[in-house]
Amino acid sequence: MIIEPKTRGFICTTAHPEGCRENVRRQIEYVKSQPAIDSAQKVLVIGASAGYGLASRISMAFSGKAATIGIIFDKPASGKRTASAGWYNTAALEEFAHEEGLYAKTINGDAFSHAVKEETIALIKQDLGKVDMVIYSLAAPRRTMEDGTVYSSVLKTTGESYTNKTIDLASRKVSDVTIPPATEEEIANTVKVMGGEDWMDWIKALKEADAIEDSAVTVAYSYIGPELTHPMYTNGSIGMAKNHLFQTSKEISGQLGIEAYISVNKALVTQSSAAIPIVPLYITVLYKIMKEQGNHEGCIEQMYRLYHDKLQKDSVETDEEGMIRLDDLEMLPQVQDEVMKVWKTICDENIEQAADIDGYWEDFYRMFGFRLDNVDYAKDTDPNVDILSLK
Repeated sequence: MIIEPKTRGFICTTAHPEGCRENVRRQIEYVKSQPAIDSAQKVLVIGASAGYGLASRISMAFSGKAATIGIIFDKPASGKRTASAGWYNTAALEEFAHEEGLYAKTINGDAFSHAVKEETIALIKQDLGKVDMVIYSLAAPRRTMEDGTVYSSVLKTTGESYTNKTIDLASRKVSDVTIPPATEEEIANTVKVMGGEDWMDWIKALKEADAIEDSAVTVAYSYIGPELTHPMYTNGSIGMAKNHLFQTSKEISGQLGIEAYISVNKALVTQSSAAIPIVPLYITVLYKIMKEQGNHEGCIEQMYRLYHDKLQKDSVETDEEGMIRLDDLEMLPQVQDEVMKVWKTICDENIEQAADIDGYWEDFYRMFGFRLDNVDYAKDTDPNVDILSLK
């Protein structure tokens, strides 16, 4: 079949297997072109199929030469429906890993569930003995508990409504958007989904099963951003969840004896960030400025720098609160001062000059395997692709 991008809102409902494979190949080539990561050798990546999780797995496997187990929640192709991008990404990663003699296996299922935790632990015990790093990169909108209760997260403020600029990326029109405050129940549900409870459950389960080294390190991802996004992110419902995630890192380190860190990453085009009001417009402005200043990074550059520079085997670079600041380039004064200058005047008339909308769309489509210059999108392509370890 000829596979073309079909978008609905902030997601693409199709994915291209050859494009996803090429996207993974390029990320692998990038990390292999850099100095090798000297870190963990047996790594579990929870949320491994796209974005930061995928880039983390690629960095640790192809630069650090680590054995990796990835947890994904993705769909294979069915009839005329393509597989999800995460499915194709994982299939490509395993293919390239096996070509280089690297151990790479994947479990496809709900990472929140006891069943997936038990299956993962059994695989670790069977193949690796114990892991020495756990990367928690889960970005799910809802969580189903063992009793069937479903909790959903919301992207709202806390306290008062907040109005600021946003963009309709399809029409490239700037307008105001008002984000309403979340109820106490909505905040609690968001913390339940996106906070640190499941991260703690994972580390506890691994400890109890003797499937994690005492010297292991675990890291989860967060975002802080500039003041203009604080009311609906850092100080919003999602920020309350991220605060809980940070407190959980302290509890994992103190109660379980496993070094746990939060990495505060840069704003980038991901399936998660695309859904947050105000943030896509901010990203388009940020991209233009950082590209002009020569300090722009994508997911793979960020994750390589995290594991090569910030989270080394014998030293971890943190701020005064103990967080790893991988957003250090984004938050440079010369970057943020310029962002605020542009933000004050940005409108429909100057949007093309003031923001990098084309760069946003390029990153968006590449997440799903489209718009890569050396992929033939006009040819018939089989959407059915196997993940080797799931055959």
